[in-house]
Amino acid sequence: MSVTVRVPAKVNVQLAVGAARPDGFHELANVFLAVGLYDEVTATPSPDGPRITCEGPDAAQVPLDRSNLAARAALALAERYGRAPDVHLHIAKDIPVAGGMAGGSADGAGALLACDALWGTGASREQLLDICAELGSDVPFSLVGGAALGTGRGERLTELEVGGTFHWVFAMASRGLSTPAVFREFDRLAEAREIPEPMASRGLLGALAKGDAEALAAAVSNDLQPAALSLFPELADTLAAGRAAGALASLVSGSGPTTAFLARDAEAAETVAAALRASGTCRDVRTAPGPVPGATVV
Repeated sequence: MSVTVRVPAKVNVQLAVGAARPDGFHELANVFLAVGLYDEVTATPSPDGPRITCEGPDAAQVPLDRSNLAARAALALAERYGRAPDVHLHIAKDIPVAGGMAGGSADGAGALLACDALWGTGASREQLLDICAELGSDVPFSLVGGAALGTGRGERLTELEVGGTFHWVFAMASRGLSTPAVFREFDRLAEAREIPEPMASRGLLGALAKGDAEALAAAVSNDLQPAALSLFPELADTLAAGRAAGALASLVSGSGPTTAFLARDAEAAETVAAALRASGTCRDVRTAPGPVPGATVV
């Protein structure tokens, strides 16, 4: 018997970052949108688990030891329910690795749901979300999907209504960026100024609710973008290429280095994607709609 779970990537349509907390994390107002790029996690019984294997783009960069969030999810669920973590987790990756689209968090959420189904633990949604929050700031949203506002360090979710489908283009960079390194650079750049309390934009939430792409484009923001550009200046060329191709908005996705472009519709997204592929400023380009559901047993 095996269980396969499909889990989407995310884009942060708003990422407002507050000052560093005593525990080293930052207070966030993080508006997530799940988009149609997916990893799949398959859980199969194994006597020597948790064991991790991985295939797909950038699979060589994925850790296969117990530092992998998928392995940590299996261990956490097994400990919670008093059983051995005897499982082989195979990850079929399609979400960029170290790309700011929560690929590792998606694998953690996918493994958690797959192990819950495989082992018949019967955990409630609230119990699964509690384990997700222990694993990492983005893991709860990978389980929930759709659209949500994340507060605290991003793990406390309020689901949001979305009035339509938004069409996105994602440009993958030639190398990754470390999320902790980007936050450290944010702190360095912010040393000489007072950082306001992070708040969700009312205009942005209204644009999501109406399904209004132009209004959303006017409201998207990412407080980590200056830090990502400081560490990876070439991303500015990718952002400029997307804007020149007619994207309504361009921004770094999360901590980067994947860049995200909002298009007017599916046809416009393909036009932006073609221009980005021809620009020579990125490694790969993908299109995806959002929002989409979160982790789902397939």
